[in-house]
Amino acid sequence: MSSYRIAEAARLLGVSDDTVRRWIDQGALPVTGDSPTRIPGAALAEHAARAAETPSPDGDLLSSARNRFTGLVTRVQIDGVMAQVDIQAGPHRVVSLLSAEAARQLDLQPGSLATAIVKATNVIVETPKDHP
Repeated sequence: MSSYRIAEAARLLGVSDDTVRRWIDQGALPVTGDSPTRIPGAALAEHAARAAETPSPDGDLLSSARNRFTGLVTRVQIDGVMAQVDIQAGPHRVVSLLSAEAARQLDLQPGSLATAIVKATNVIVETPKDHP
């Protein structure tokens, strides 16, 4: 079974090491029996899934998209009729191509808060060779 060091868990959850330690101290995250500094992978996955179950900002909004990345706009490049918008959402960089008109209407600029909503039919999954 996979287990993760506190620093790894913090990076994966997008929080600080201290936050993960606090969750361990509060009993929100268990540690493995053989090491007080390792968190079982299954427990970490459950915690991440619970944390992601945040309600929509608009309570009347229903959506089939489950992948939402809220972060800061770091770059907006408008060229002709198209725009490229980069959003840094925790450790994740999301790049969106949209119409220049939409980028202007949304007033997207570096430092703006934005949410990238992803609905994809093809998702590639990778795993490191050396991680248990």
